[in-house]
Amino acid sequence: MNATTGEGAPTITVPAAYNGPDGSGNGGYTAGLLAARLTAVGGPAVQVTLRTPPPLDHPLAVEGDPAVGLRLTDPAVGEGQAGHLVAEAAVADLPGGPGAPGIPGGPIGLAEAAEAESRYAGLSGHPFPRCYSCGPERAEGDGLRLFAGSVRPGAGPGGAGNTVACTWTPHPGLDDGTGAAEPVQVWAALDCPGGWSSDVVGRPAVLGRFTVRIDEAPRIGSTYVVAGHLASVDGRKIHTTSALLDGTGRTLARAAATWIALRG
Repeated sequence: MNATTGEGAPTITVPAAYNGPDGSGNGGYTAGLLAARLTAVGGPAVQVTLRTPPPLDHPLAVEGDPAVGLRLTDPAVGEGQAGHLVAEAAVADLPGGPGAPGIPGGPIGLAEAAEAESRYAGLSGHPFPRCYSCGPERAEGDGLRLFAGSVRPGAGPGGAGNTVACTWTPHPGLDDGTGAAEPVQVWAALDCPGGWSSDVVGRPAVLGRFTVRIDEAPRIGSTYVVAGHLASVDGRKIHTTSALLDGTGRTLARAAATWIALRG
């Protein structure tokens, strides 16, 4: 992460290593960078709406009032014009309120999540195989390599109700300096497992809106469950939830997302 304040607006740069689809920023990671200006671990949920694929490796301007909301714009687009809108962020409530479960049907254990990884649909036919969060072409320590496979098949329209899960052991490169994973890494971890609760291979989609609250940061070297749930499909809009659970089933962080299916 790079976050600097120079002349004018503060800026955020998404390094090239943190891509989602090739050539654009990972949605969860980018959203987490912007959300860090509005919240922290134990703070309120923040909703980030991505308006365009986040560009990589050049400064994006952070504008607005944190008390109202922030805008992330690309000043490199349209010289002499207003910056191109990349994302918007504001404090928001998660669906169902603070006590709602991130994943319906109860917690998922570590052994069940680890076993589900062999069913990860992205192991073959992944539309974005170098995605920072879930790409199988990323090496150990280079990406998060979150391979969420189905644990509870869905029977609703479009597969609604499907739940996927995988394990995550944050490595030392993600340390925030206190022995915990950086919050932006938690945002990235909650991203793709939600998406993979839908048919990403048959119907590729990108993150459109992401609301996250982190109650407790995961510890480096400990193993956790990341689960995703397909809530509904409405045309090109895919609605999911995701959660980070410890080995006892306790929820450390949860998210709600809207994905936009790419036009065929």
